[in-house]
Amino acid sequence: MSRKILVTGAAGFIGSHVSHYLLDRGDTVVGLDNLNDYYDVNLKLARLERLQARAGFSFVKLDVADKTAIAELFEQQQFDDVVHLAAQAGVRYSIENPHAYMDANIIGHLNILEGCRHNGVNHLVYASSSSVYGANTLQPFSEHHNVDHPVSLYAASKKANELMSHTYSNLYNMKTTGLRFFTVYGPWGRPDMALFLFTKGILEGNTIDIYNNGDMIRDFTYIDDIVEGVVRVLDAPPQGNPEWSGDKPDPATSFCQYRVFNIGNNNPVKLMDFVNAIERAVGKEAKKNLMPMQPGDVPSTSADVSELEKAVGFKPNTSVETGINNFVKWYREFYNC
Repeated sequence: MSRKILVTGAAGFIGSHVSHYLLDRGDTVVGLDNLNDYYDVNLKLARLERLQARAGFSFVKLDVADKTAIAELFEQQQFDDVVHLAAQAGVRYSIENPHAYMDANIIGHLNILEGCRHNGVNHLVYASSSSVYGANTLQPFSEHHNVDHPVSLYAASKKANELMSHTYSNLYNMKTTGLRFFTVYGPWGRPDMALFLFTKGILEGNTIDIYNNGDMIRDFTYIDDIVEGVVRVLDAPPQGNPEWSGDKPDPATSFCQYRVFNIGNNNPVKLMDFVNAIERAVGKEAKKNLMPMQPGDVPSTSADVSELEKAVGFKPNTSVETGINNFVKWYREFYNC
């Protein structure tokens, strides 16, 4: 049966892709976005234009931090499910503008939780991040690992979202699932992300900054795999874990209807190899400026996705070469270069 689903951040990278997927299968989608200028608004508007051309989609320009407006939206629309992807993104920007993360990621998440609580929403799926693993070094990162040592305010805000969601699952019997995304990339991606910056720089003949001298390792995850994981999880609301014990608390599950999952490619790639793959796709060598590690960054990420596979029968599998080629093709067409 068709469902009415709120997708926050619908003009964003992941949100726009998720919205198309839900529309393709016949759901009604209400897309919410504040269209802020953290990056090029024209790109957000281009994503939104494609969505607004489709039957079953409607758009609301709102800020998730607007308590009154969000409460009214939930009361008026009566959503079946919510996919909450709106957030202030970016690890490095959280050092420059910390208050933006409190407004969007903490207050905004609280407002979404309250909307779900008061209006009988069946399932809230929300974006967490691999950044919650922070200072952890045991890899691949597992949901069963402790995540109490974030190294950026962005990471702390995402960990807070998980804690807030658990509280609401406990107090109000809500079904909540957090998804820890691992370095998402692909067509229509964010201009502040490495793939976009590197492709643009190489095509324009500009020098690209490569942090940690290219020794950074990331579990790059293609957008189509992320979307498949999001929707499969949305369709499989969590149940309480009857074996959960307060004597040995499992961070991945709970006695209440709460879960967190990694969504990553489970195939970490060295940053310099990622750059080399972009060079091959573009057909041009990059001018490289090797830089030290930046504050708030972590040297390596790698996702254990066994829990996701066990729960919904899916794990990401798109190769970096395929994903980069698809992005470069989109970039050339979109920017006519």
